Amino acid sequence: MASAERPRFHLAFGVDDLAAAREFYGGVLGCPEGRSCDIWIDFDLYGHQIVAHLDPGHRRPPSSNPVDGHDVPVPHFGVLLDPADWSELADRLRAADAQFVIEPTTRFVGEPGEQSTMFVLDPAGNALEFKAFADDAQVFAR
Repeated sequence: MASAERPRFHLAFGVDDLAAAREFYGGVLGCPEGRSCDIWIDFDLYGHQIVAHLDPGHRRPPSSNPVDGHDVPVPHFGVLLDPADWSELADRLRAADAQFVIEPTTRFVGEPGEQSTMFVLDPAGNALEFKAFADDAQVFAR
């Protein structure tokens, strides 16, 4: 989970079905649930607070940008994990038949910023990216 030396972020985002969000974030991703009510749910995403807010009209047309041969969804959010946690999450998402936008892969191979990455959609169509760097010094490499 989050280190005491680093600030944690807070992200609120729309979903069109709280029960489906609870199953995905709590059940599939394994995020512990915090406070909730009938229109929002707090989740602990690797030490960061994310909040799914009910927004029945949430869905919007997807957009993307090309990155290293893949169409990366815009917008998206996610977490940088260590390689072991990233692999465990990739296995858990595959076992849950998650809807991958970009299957687990390594991009920028042999270049600055080489990383393992995967993109998945939650039930409301929100795109999430999970990354891992074998060398943490490469996170902001140019």
